Amino acid sequence: MEKLRILFIITDLGKGGAERYLVDLCKQLQAVNTVDFIIASLFDNNQYEAETKDFNIVTLNFQTFSFRRKNENTILKKLLDDFKPHVIHTHRFLGEFISSYYILKNCVYVCHGHDNMEQFANFEWKFLFNKKKLIQWLEKRYLIAKKYSKVETHFIANSKHTYDFYQKVLSTKLKAKVHLIYYGFDFEKFFNPEAFRKELEYPIKLINVGSFQPKKNQMFLVKIGIELKKRNVPFKMTLIGNGLLRQDVIDLIRENNLDEFYDLPGIIHDMKQMYRSHHIYVHSAWYEPFGLVFLEAMASGLPIIALDGKGNRDIIENDKNGYLIFEQNEVEFVDKIIELWHNREKFLAMSNYAQTFAKQYDMKKHTEKLLNIYMQKC
Repeated sequence: MEKLRILFIITDLGKGGAERYLVDLCKQLQAVNTVDFIIASLFDNNQYEAETKDFNIVTLNFQTFSFRRKNENTILKKLLDDFKPHVIHTHRFLGEFISSYYILKNCVYVCHGHDNMEQFANFEWKFLFNKKKLIQWLEKRYLIAKKYSKVETHFIANSKHTYDFYQKVLSTKLKAKVHLIYYGFDFEKFFNPEAFRKELEYPIKLINVGSFQPKKNQMFLVKIGIELKKRNVPFKMTLIGNGLLRQDVIDLIRENNLDEFYDLPGIIHDMKQMYRSHHIYVHSAWYEPFGLVFLEAMASGLPIIALDGKGNRDIIENDKNGYLIFEQNEVEFVDKIIELWHNREKFLAMSNYAQTFAKQYDMKKHTEKLLNIYMQKC
């Protein structure tokens, strides 16, 4: 029996939710005897080398593109000719864009919406005065002309928020192929059967994971620290990740004499033990397409306290596996931390439910849903 050949195209394999998801998905597909896959990365950046050492990864060395002339990528062209994929599954907008260079008529195309891709936004007259928005709109028109008008494409939304976005910005024909499929992850890797069996002891250990960029809003986590200190609550907060705003966060911590309360270790490759050594996962992003880190933290037994990021509404159930805060108010946020900490019965109930909730997102179940889409033409 011929194997199902899947080509995944992604910008790179840096530290991010989409990249983490793809690595976990491919690890699951390795156990499927009827599947063969290749990852095509536009840029040479792999921060999962240990986990992907057995993967077939091809670097496309993407340069740039043009609206005026035919776009080419000889590495991708050779890969398509040699591998002859039945399925091309793209991740991130650049991955979707380069997939339009060469169209295979009998291939199943899947575009994965890891967030609300701003390039898909409907045209507004103000775009004429905003170069970035105008180029993004032209990119969408290019995709429609070069790909969507020629072959059927399935769109996967990873949250109700992203699903609704697709329903607003895609044509009637395209929106009929939008599927709501939540992220899957390696539940067993993060599951902690011994979570919080002992008494909770101060300091409260809080953890956050995310790149230091404006939408992740880590400055707010420093305001939370200021409020906790004001109330004489012993705490430690670990902020995992790198990014352009990391130094700004460090500076704010120092300005408020909070150095002893914070740890910023950069990127951590094995997060399992990090989650297990903390009590509560806190999240400050004002926009979060879904939040794979929430599931990892829940599987580890951590209740979640987070600002409303729209996409995370699907996975945070108030008073069950955590709290969703709808206004950026550090006083309310700290109230929830203290309320949860002082009520051990509620803390344990949330911890247990968080693990039960996270288990339904195990990658095995997710993979079955994807394979059903992949097999539609095979």
